[in-house]
Amino acid sequence: MRNLEKNDQRFMLTTVKKAIHTNVYQPTSKRLLVLTLGATLLLQPLSIVIPTLAAAASSEETSTGSQAATQASQQQQLVQVSEEMVTAGAKRIDFKWANKAGTGAKISNVHVIEIDLTNPYVKLDVMNGKAGSVTGVSSVGNMVNKSGAIAGVNADFFNVSSGKGTPIGAEVTGGNLTTSTSQLTGMYAFAVTNDRKPIIDSFGFEGNITAADSSTFALSGINKAAYLTEPGNGYSHADAMYIYTSAWTVGRPDVNDSATTPTEVLVQNNVVMQIAVNSMIPGTPPADGYILRTHGKAAQFVRDHLQVGQTIKASYNLIAQSSGAKVDPTTLQMLVGGHTILVDQGAAAKFSRDPSSISPASNRARTAVGYSKDGTKVMLVTVEDSSSSKGATLVELQQLLVQLGVWRGINLDGGGSTTMVSRPLGETGIQLSFPTEYGDTQRQVVNGIGVFTTAPQGQLRGIKASGSATVFIGQQSAYAMKAYDTYYNPIDPGTLSPVWKTSEALGTFSGNTFTATKSGQTTVTVQAGAISDKLPIEIIAGDQIAQMTVDSSSLVLEAGKTLSVPVRITLKDGRKLTVPAESVKWELRGFTGTVAGNSLTVGTVNPASTVGYAIARYDGFSAMAILAGGTDKKFEDFEKVTYPISFSGTNGVLGSASVVTGLPGNESSKSLQLTYDFSAGTGTKAAYATLNGTGQKIDGSPSAMMISVMGDSSYNWLRAEFIDKAGKSYLVTLADQVNWSGWKQLKVNLPTGTAYPLTLKRIYAASLAEGQDERLLIGSLAFDNISFQYPANVPELPKTTIELKVGSKVAKVAGKAYKLDVAPLVLSNTTYLPLRFVTEALGAQIDWEGTLKRVTVLRGDKLLEMWLGRNEFIINGTRLKSEVAPISRGDRTLVPLRLVSEQLGLSVNWDGKMGTITVE
Repeated sequence: MRNLEKNDQRFMLTTVKKAIHTNVYQPTSKRLLVLTLGATLLLQPLSIVIPTLAAAASSEETSTGSQAATQASQQQQLVQVSEEMVTAGAKRIDFKWANKAGTGAKISNVHVIEIDLTNPYVKLDVMNGKAGSVTGVSSVGNMVNKSGAIAGVNADFFNVSSGKGTPIGAEVTGGNLTTSTSQLTGMYAFAVTNDRKPIIDSFGFEGNITAADSSTFALSGINKAAYLTEPGNGYSHADAMYIYTSAWTVGRPDVNDSATTPTEVLVQNNVVMQIAVNSMIPGTPPADGYILRTHGKAAQFVRDHLQVGQTIKASYNLIAQSSGAKVDPTTLQMLVGGHTILVDQGAAAKFSRDPSSISPASNRARTAVGYSKDGTKVMLVTVEDSSSSKGATLVELQQLLVQLGVWRGINLDGGGSTTMVSRPLGETGIQLSFPTEYGDTQRQVVNGIGVFTTAPQGQLRGIKASGSATVFIGQQSAYAMKAYDTYYNPIDPGTLSPVWKTSEALGTFSGNTFTATKSGQTTVTVQAGAISDKLPIEIIAGDQIAQMTVDSSSLVLEAGKTLSVPVRITLKDGRKLTVPAESVKWELRGFTGTVAGNSLTVGTVNPASTVGYAIARYDGFSAMAILAGGTDKKFEDFEKVTYPISFSGTNGVLGSASVVTGLPGNESSKSLQLTYDFSAGTGTKAAYATLNGTGQKIDGSPSAMMISVMGDSSYNWLRAEFIDKAGKSYLVTLADQVNWSGWKQLKVNLPTGTAYPLTLKRIYAASLAEGQDERLLIGSLAFDNISFQYPANVPELPKTTIELKVGSKVAKVAGKAYKLDVAPLVLSNTTYLPLRFVTEALGAQIDWEGTLKRVTVLRGDKLLEMWLGRNEFIINGTRLKSEVAPISRGDRTLVPLRLVSEQLGLSVNWDGKMGTITVE
């Protein structure tokens, strides 16, 4: 997760800079290396509460991890919510984690793959970013697919300097030591022996080269990038001898990134084939040999004792630091590096390495591996950091592991690197188990721990229903049936004849397609012969919605214009969903049109209408988009720029900002290009493209900005700065991560409450200090076709003064007498009036839906909906509560005067002495 950075002005030594989660660069006084390595189980809901332990909530976590972890003042809870077999000997278990009891608790999702080492059919092994190589990165999903694994998580920290994506720690796969340990303090590793015993230990490396004359020289390592050793900040390759095998497929450390000029020796079949004094041998190491890279005293040994044609011998092993015992790599099934120890003998351990560089107090995604006290179970543990999960601190991760029953466990790479993929039961392909910190995007990492199965094909054991667990009324949702064998591996269900049904009368099945007709909770059941499976589903009700919006890409009222009108909702429980097009009912006012999918095409516009209303409804809930003429306005396309555009950067950031022609995908047009170099400096870094010195003024009062952006997949932050009339600055996020390449159209809403007019001062890329190693340091962005969207220009309604008197059927509207059918009625200090009078007097449109007992009032840019006897109401797509509600008296619907008037933008004045009411 960390990269190598140049940090020594004398030698330009590339340093390891790989952090786990927050990855904040920590400067040192020496300005040298800063190592910041940084029956069938079918997702059945459970209600098991794991016994709680005291845990720390300290924000000053240091290397004394065990001390912080024991200073807890609140109880933490880990609740198991689901469990599913992945294969024989491996299952996935999901938990909810609360960092404290009671209200205000932080809730995180914890995902575990538990491996039973007593099962002969399951196996753990290392997966590499590049098959057969320790130099290269890839996503965990790609590694699982290419290696044939059925599940996996990310593993070691790594550097990616000079194209060398290499592990920081050691790696053993297939009994071969493909890369050795680094000489760093407190780094731990996880291994499984050939007799299926798990090991967590800190390992050292020893080895030597024996020449034909029996003289020897100590090896410093195998397949290692350059770094600074600990303690002492020594240059890793100075006076040292390293072996590079065919697993090293990029350029070996040169003088620029190692501060040493090498003398190299090509060895094939244990015979010296070539010696290059003070130079490097071209190409990569051969499959039948290796290249010795030497410097200083090691190079002198080569000159004194090695000759072309002579036989030499290489021998090496690992050393377990806990016992001093030698460990032959051939006795290991696999080994992969990690960071600090987290749990020892079932308790939170003192951190073996200072964790300050891996943001121990930050809530980030985390990855860890551990095993049970009896050594029979290995747990691959991940903590999710997403919109629905708050991540964990390092101390919380310790407590999670303890509560999971981990006897000994270590920290692995995390933050944006944290990834888990697994094969769902009955499926043939793997899936991302939960969102990464980048959403659906998986970060490129150097290696992972893969779960493999060697089980033979078994007999049919069960079936599994799969499909959406959340549907909407009117939506057609297809479900599938999968089958699995004795060993929980998928088998072809083609010979089975599934029958689908639901437990409640909330919808119907046609084949395997379910159409929801009512809201509620139901269960989908699939039956194949004597075997069945059930899948609980939720059909969303309008009563669950807190807010609904029509997320229109444009609001132009123009015949023939096609607009994108997806409908988004936020539920009361915080979930954000998109309502499928077939579940939305539309009302169009002021124009005709057609809606197909999420597209609205304007037909004819009523000549008398200055605005059009597109009202979306779902199960009694509504939202509205107001369309008006010419509400999208071009701001800048950079074809004829007459003002200066300048570059500036923070904290030593370099770059440029200029208008260019010929960018890919925009070859014939001009664009604003922003290049940046974040290599220098520390902390949050930014590169700005400033328009016209102090900015370019924007006409009118826009509500949204549209801009085309050519991304560079840098994962940096993209923002714009606006200045309002009062001189106040507003920072607007265009993208919280640039995770695309090529051109993409972005739309963002502008901040409310600004003093117009606005000025667009600058557009900029930023890299926060937290997680900085996960983003590109050097990149280029481009911008074009900036336009602004303006809210519909709803004509201001004439101001009307309404005068009423309690108990009197005579009223005045704009000074004219008006006779009411029912006099104003006061109940519990609330004044009620006939609905018809209120809306007519206010110049609003009124609708009554008798079946739902719903009142709809449309006035200007306000859409108000109320229900008889319900204190909830909806105003412009947002559900709110009131102390009062519409009531019925005889055949009349009476509405609370103050509620209706004030929600429609009017004021109500009450004269208690005179008993009069004035609305204006």
